[in-house]
Amino acid sequence: MPLLWLTVIVLGLSLVGYLLGRQRAMQSASGDSRALHSLPIYYGMNALMKAVVPALGLMVIWLLAQPLVIENRIADMIPASATADDTNLGLVMAEVRRTAEGLDNAVAAGLMDEDTASNARADITDVTARLKQAGQVVTNQITQPVLRAAQAYRVMSATSNTIMTVAVLLVALAGAGWGVLQSGRDFRARNVVEQGILVILIAAASVAILTTIGIILSLIFNTIEFFRLYPAADFFTLLEWAPSFSGRGGASSLGILPLLWGTIYISIVALIVAVPIGLFSAIYLSEYASPKVRGIAKPLLEILAGIPTIVYGLFALLTIGPLLVSVFGKDGVGWMGGGRSVMTAGIAMGIMLIPFVSSLSDDIINAVPQSLRDGSYGLGATRSETIKQVVLPAALPGIVGAVLLAASRAIGETMIVVLGAGAAARLSLNPFEAMTTVTAKIVSQLTGDSDFASPEALVAFALGITLFVLTLGLNVFALYIVRKYREQYE
Repeated sequence: MPLLWLTVIVLGLSLVGYLLGRQRAMQSASGDSRALHSLPIYYGMNALMKAVVPALGLMVIWLLAQPLVIENRIADMIPASATADDTNLGLVMAEVRRTAEGLDNAVAAGLMDEDTASNARADITDVTARLKQAGQVVTNQITQPVLRAAQAYRVMSATSNTIMTVAVLLVALAGAGWGVLQSGRDFRARNVVEQGILVILIAAASVAILTTIGIILSLIFNTIEFFRLYPAADFFTLLEWAPSFSGRGGASSLGILPLLWGTIYISIVALIVAVPIGLFSAIYLSEYASPKVRGIAKPLLEILAGIPTIVYGLFALLTIGPLLVSVFGKDGVGWMGGGRSVMTAGIAMGIMLIPFVSSLSDDIINAVPQSLRDGSYGLGATRSETIKQVVLPAALPGIVGAVLLAASRAIGETMIVVLGAGAAARLSLNPFEAMTTVTAKIVSQLTGDSDFASPEALVAFALGITLFVLTLGLNVFALYIVRKYREQYE
């Protein structure tokens, strides 16, 4: 049964439980709701929650655990001749999953009947052709062990889905029945419902925390695996980035320093562009602009924040790069050899950060009490003197925090760098040369045909955790600056 229909049925059962719970509660009170401990709606909600929450929770847990259990069982079916090590086993299992999905698609599209899809002696060439005809990406010729494993994968998945459907429906029925049976006049339905809602809210709030923990643990475990294959000292000290993709890492130079330098250099250029423009626009909007102008200019400025970063990358590649080449290229002063450079990406990223800096700075400047401005005017200061000597010093900690948060945003940017800065990992002070960043290399190392368990692919996780620590440090420092030096006004 499709998951959508299963969910609809569970919700329908819970709604029936809601109606029966209310009805039973009213019957127990002889139709007088004043004799009930709680309002009738709480008795219905008790039955509804006992039906829908356990059933959907079981379905989610089942869907998360099912692939792991099935893949472990399928892995035992693959002969040793098809896998030389754990790395090849992972690649074979990926092919098994693709083949199983292709068989489902081919049967659904009418390109193959169920008997052929389940036949272990089916012609391999014919099956491969039909899978490709169904739009499934598979190898040029699937093997007999992969086909048998994919067929077993389909059978196990179908069986598991059937068992899950029955279990979820039984849990929903049992929960609804339990809630209905509890609907007596003395049952404290309101207390139970409020406690249940509290648990649901805590679970929802825990999703973000658990997701963050999962991301960190994933980075840590894969980084540890990388450092088992590649020396940590070389990773943090080598001045060269040259992955070979030819072996188990012996010929690769995977030094992070050129990538860190490119990341920091491009971020510095971006902040040089974004901070003055963003800060000056914030000062104008908060101190000089009339309400009418502010109401028009601020939304227009913040439109920049809604533009996808890929558009900024295209703008850097197609507009900023050629413009810089026309001035600093061979026809100009001769400093720039191509359109992709630190300046190209830095300028585009700076434009992207302008609304970030402007919006935060504007909020911080507006938070400075008007009484400070009035006191400065009373002492004879002009508006510009008040801004320089009163408003900005009072707002400085918040502005510094905004700049540091913008810096962490710049460090994590990817698409602008990929399109505007190039892919050359080098240590250079020339802003008109192509460079690359940590984020760009994470993308390049995890795409392509490289072995996922090789150092050349696992290095992406080491780069990721390094970037995570760097941005986390900047964010923590920004919060520290804001909280330590923030002025408290009544």
